[in-house]
Amino acid sequence: MFASPWIVALCAMFVWWFATGAILCIVKNADRRGPHAHLRSVILTAPAFFVGIYGFSSTLTQPSVAGVWIAFGSALLLWGWIEHAFLAGVITGPNSYVCPKGCPEWERFFRAWGTIAYHEMLLLTVVIVMGITAWGAENKFGFWTFAVLFVARISAKLNLFLGVKKINTEFLPEPLAHLPSHFRIRPINWLFPYSVTALTFAMTCWIERLYAADTAAAAVGFTLLAVFTALALLEHWLMVVPLPDEKLWRWLMPAAKEKQG
Repeated sequence: MFASPWIVALCAMFVWWFATGAILCIVKNADRRGPHAHLRSVILTAPAFFVGIYGFSSTLTQPSVAGVWIAFGSALLLWGWIEHAFLAGVITGPNSYVCPKGCPEWERFFRAWGTIAYHEMLLLTVVIVMGITAWGAENKFGFWTFAVLFVARISAKLNLFLGVKKINTEFLPEPLAHLPSHFRIRPINWLFPYSVTALTFAMTCWIERLYAADTAAAAVGFTLLAVFTALALLEHWLMVVPLPDEKLWRWLMPAAKEKQG
């Protein structure tokens, strides 16, 4: 059942929706529990990162359907914990200040980089280590999953910096309250067409590989990559198309704290 491309695609979309909602729910609940709750939540979920390392490394020599699924899930555990640490304000960057209005573009860029520097360097380190480890391996789908997420994130962050029409800030937790000041609202930017073209090309390549796959495991792996690349492409388009995508996760969020007057 879990080798059928249609079932695989549906499972991938559910995992994307559920994992995103779970992380947002954790960090928004931590907002309500005091200044140290975010650090505690990151420490308590740290085993997921080590499970991801074990799962990724142990499936490199397992080119089976189960091996591909475990490699995919392991990459998501690695990615998810690092994203959680970022949203919790634990692994971010040296700059936690609001960007002043009217500062030069070069200064705005360095200030924006300073808000995410440690996080991006950690992601880059992990993707490089995964790539070196997976070199020549029979099952590289864990690496490719993480690499797709990494490239899509870099593209999304650059588009947010350069300016897009729609930015969801309601889910940002308190440790990242300064982040929106580094974004820019505008109808579109020069990078956006290149971003969506590159993601569309990548998705097409994965689909071509899917149809050329000679094993069930390869078909599962390329289906997962195609779906996640398509979801990254959708997330890019939602930056410029005013659709209420935030409703997908809003119902999972805890009620806002009441302000005491």
